[in-house]
Amino acid sequence: MFLENYDELKMKLIEGNSRYVSGVSNLAFNSKKAAELTLLGQKPKIVILTCSDSRVIPEAIFDMPIGELFVIRCAGNIVGDMELASLEYAVAHLKAELVVVLAHTHCGAIHSTIHDKPHGYIKNITKRIKENILTETNEFNACVLNATREKERIKKCLKNYEFDVASAIYDIERGEVTFLE
Repeated sequence: MFLENYDELKMKLIEGNSRYVSGVSNLAFNSKKAAELTLLGQKPKIVILTCSDSRVIPEAIFDMPIGELFVIRCAGNIVGDMELASLEYAVAHLKAELVVVLAHTHCGAIHSTIHDKPHGYIKNITKRIKENILTETNEFNACVLNATREKERIKKCLKNYEFDVASAIYDIERGEVTFLE
């Protein structure tokens, strides 16, 4: 389902990423200005579900000011109960219209799933990723599969709400985001 604003919101992200890649950012994080902009609450139209990786900063990658993105982070950009609850809050209460599952190259969670024998709580993440990537051993392809399958999970779990879902991959080396549709 593509809502009326899907293309417009996606283009806003693409244009912001283009500014980021070219080094021409509109961002100027300022706590006083941020407080003024968000004092009356938040009304983000875009949700970014991304990895916890410290190199992946959606506000910078998409050149978006405070209050424009609702960001949810989980290693491997997987969707568990807490992430679904946050997504549901964003689309049901904040009326966000676009959810983007943003994977990235050189993902430690993907690498660990393919090459390591995780232990402890990390197994909860790698188990889900393994379900998504099956026997894929190429890390880039695994990132794409994982993001695509998590996108489908979101659509299925939150099917009673009106919003669109896209998946994308952020190339850490080049700074570019590619939408996977």
